[in-house]
Amino acid sequence: MSDNLAPLFSGLRTLRQPQVLGLSGPDALAFAQAQFANDVPSLGDGHWQWNAWLTAKGRVLAVFQLLRLDAEHLLLVCHDGGAEAMAGQLRRFVFRRKVAIAPAANLAVEAAFQPPSQAQGAALARLEDGAIELDVGSGACPRTLRLVEAGNAPHEEAAELAWRQSDLRFGLPRLDDAQREQWTPQQLGLDRLSAYSVKKGCYPGQEIVARTHFLGKAKRSLVLLHAGAAIAAGDAVTQGGANVGTVASSAGALALAVLPLDLPDGALEVGGDNAVRLDLLDGLAR
Repeated sequence: MSDNLAPLFSGLRTLRQPQVLGLSGPDALAFAQAQFANDVPSLGDGHWQWNAWLTAKGRVLAVFQLLRLDAEHLLLVCHDGGAEAMAGQLRRFVFRRKVAIAPAANLAVEAAFQPPSQAQGAALARLEDGAIELDVGSGACPRTLRLVEAGNAPHEEAAELAWRQSDLRFGLPRLDDAQREQWTPQQLGLDRLSAYSVKKGCYPGQEIVARTHFLGKAKRSLVLLHAGAAIAAGDAVTQGGANVGTVASSAGALALAVLPLDLPDGALEVGGDNAVRLDLLDGLAR
């Protein structure tokens, strides 16, 4: 089977689903550290990390890129949208902290299947035209994101699908509303992205995440599947007629499914169609 599962595009394309959320103020870092699963103070100015927001029960609400522009300004690139709803939920926990939380509605997200011009790894770049450039690929599969105040790149549904499929191939879960609060970070394979910490202080769900890590109780994780027809999030994955897992994220005929770690080799089906296991791409951790 060919590795070319998505119709790659050349040049920049605007992505309509990702949205940007801003946190600003003297307490922005402290607030993010208390709410999110990764270690925010470990970031230097001009760098970014994968991060996640969890429920108190350790279930993933959102996976996002967290950019530290400086000590008082953070940006969250929310690839599955929902920035306004997330802002509203986060504001409930501000209390007396000096932090403002608001969607950056002026920022558009553009993508390209090409190496960044200046950004490298976790180091972002501010370009002469004012764009913020991010390296979201690997040497084998270069990809670039740009946050721009006025998006000029065209939008195409096929390009958006190609980008989403590429995310799945790297093991980046793209969660629909119905899949939020369903999975732990370990089940979504967020360790592959270095998207959470088991050593930092308290945050929602931290105790459950740490216990699962240190006691080695994770029994399921992500598997990349390709089927002969479109797959939907929430679809059951079967083997020999028995349900063995669930699709957590999908894009066309490509999907990330949560399956048992000890699942034996054997044919898998989703929605009555054969589903082939594929290797996840490395290189997206930051």
